[in-house]
Amino acid sequence: MKVLLTHTPEFRRQYYGERSLRGLQALAEVILHERDAPLDANGLVAAAKDVDIIVADRVTEGRGEIFAQLPKLRAFVRCAVDIRNIDVTAASVQGVLVTRASPGFVPAVSELALGYMVDLSRGISRATADYHAGHKPDVVMGRQLSGSRIGIIGYGSIGRYLARVAKALGMEVLVADPFVSIDEPDIAHVALDDLLARADYVVCLAIANEQTENLIGADALARMSPHAFFVNLSRGNLVDEQALAAALREGRIAGAAMDVGRAPDQMPSPELARLPNVIATPHIGGLTPQAIEHQASETVRQVAAIIKGEAPVGAVNAEHWTRRL
Repeated sequence: MKVLLTHTPEFRRQYYGERSLRGLQALAEVILHERDAPLDANGLVAAAKDVDIIVADRVTEGRGEIFAQLPKLRAFVRCAVDIRNIDVTAASVQGVLVTRASPGFVPAVSELALGYMVDLSRGISRATADYHAGHKPDVVMGRQLSGSRIGIIGYGSIGRYLARVAKALGMEVLVADPFVSIDEPDIAHVALDDLLARADYVVCLAIANEQTENLIGADALARMSPHAFFVNLSRGNLVDEQALAAALREGRIAGAAMDVGRAPDQMPSPELARLPNVIATPHIGGLTPQAIEHQASETVRQVAAIIKGEAPVGAVNAEHWTRRL
């Protein structure tokens, strides 16, 4: 049994780890991608020609054309929740199983959201940059989270966790998500327009798909208060970046923080990141040892099940899996 781990050496160190790699090597012959550049479709086909299972990172694209060119491939295992880089329909046509990991990054991303809100409110990054540059920072009145109102767009695992933490800090919690029911009396389930108008902090955690493309555009930003902050920890394609940049430059919202964007590898766009009222980080929301270990070790368990001919937890097209053995 052969397994291709597509992570580049840097990604393997950061997003997979030695412990999970040893676990994978105990199950099968593991082929490592040793070049610094990620595999494109042609490179993936060449690297996986004799491979039974691909374990892929977020920059390896599982395009539709690859599956027919890899007749030995039994499964495409994604080491994360987001599988938009895999053509699941094409994989299913060829009988290839596709799996995803469960979200082990919920506390990590929620803590980053809190850090963003504190930083935006108190000017920590701005003052630090001034001191580092040898300048005297302006002394500016801050805002405390306690008594403020957070608006959470998308009430999935991260949204629920963040809501609990926000309540513990004394924040009023608003949630906009038309696909869930909320029966907690101290959480207000509201329409998106209402949330945008009332929240001091708008935290975007909605799922990225065709329906949420540019969810936060000019109209949405116009509904926010001038003192409000916008935080994006989902995906860059939920935001109309030109509209956000205009709102920030014109002072129509107070500031923004983002860990994602429309730059390559889901990074924040440099044009937005350089604005003075923006905090940007290079897609590090889930980059903690606990979060990475969770997802990497889950792929090891998935590979173990696939080798046995079993559809593991996290399989998304098990009913189309004909290349079991």
